[in-house]
Amino acid sequence: MAAPLLEVQNITVIRGERPALNGLSLRIEDGEHVAILGPNGCGKSTLLKVITREEYPLLRPDSFVRIYGQERWHLDDLRKWLGIISNDWQAKGTRDVKARELVLGGFFNSVVIEPYHEVTAEMRELADAALIDMGVMHLADRWTDELSSGEGRRVLLARALVHTPKALLLDEPGTSLDFAAQLHLNELVSAQARSGKTIVLVTHHLSDIIPEMERVAFLKGGQIVGDGPKDKMLTSAKMSELFGAKLEVVEREGRYALV
Repeated sequence: MAAPLLEVQNITVIRGERPALNGLSLRIEDGEHVAILGPNGCGKSTLLKVITREEYPLLRPDSFVRIYGQERWHLDDLRKWLGIISNDWQAKGTRDVKARELVLGGFFNSVVIEPYHEVTAEMRELADAALIDMGVMHLADRWTDELSSGEGRRVLLARALVHTPKALLLDEPGTSLDFAAQLHLNELVSAQARSGKTIVLVTHHLSDIIPEMERVAFLKGGQIVGDGPKDKMLTSAKMSELFGAKLEVVEREGRYALV
């Protein structure tokens, strides 16, 4: 049986003068499709950064973080297993980086190709194949700061998948997308979920949650405050409690929305 993508127990991460995560425990199995839902500032992005080892919890004898069964990783080795889409990466797009180069950077966890990076012919073929799969090969030679939000997200998905990771980590992927771009991105993510890839989504937008997501965990105040099957969690009453406002949830063919 494959080791879980993530096992964390009683972790606390301090950012500034307050805990971004506060005694959080969570387990995500290999091959699961999980949405972590919560209001702004609840610790969602921090949790993803714990997985990618950009953030570390306080050292305590009763807490641990295990990724694929290991507590210690060389970062280059770990990131080969993970594909990441985040607003941080899209913000790094500049006049100095073209779309193909950003995708190639997925092999090295970098934005630009540095002189010491060895880019092979196979890598270039895989980068072009990823751009084709995401429907953005025509953008390969465009500067990344010229891309629309939707185009940028598809390029980032190509980057996240170029090295065939085991898990895809999505940090509010639908931010700034119009309805058509959101739908297209969701279809691309759904295809990855159906292929068997582990999907972890953190968001506060119901529109980001694809039908293939079976499980939803609620994050609030740096803690998991609810966890269960999607249809049991995404109710009007539970969503209203999570976000502290009267909300009405509707469902159609596995997709959820607020009205």
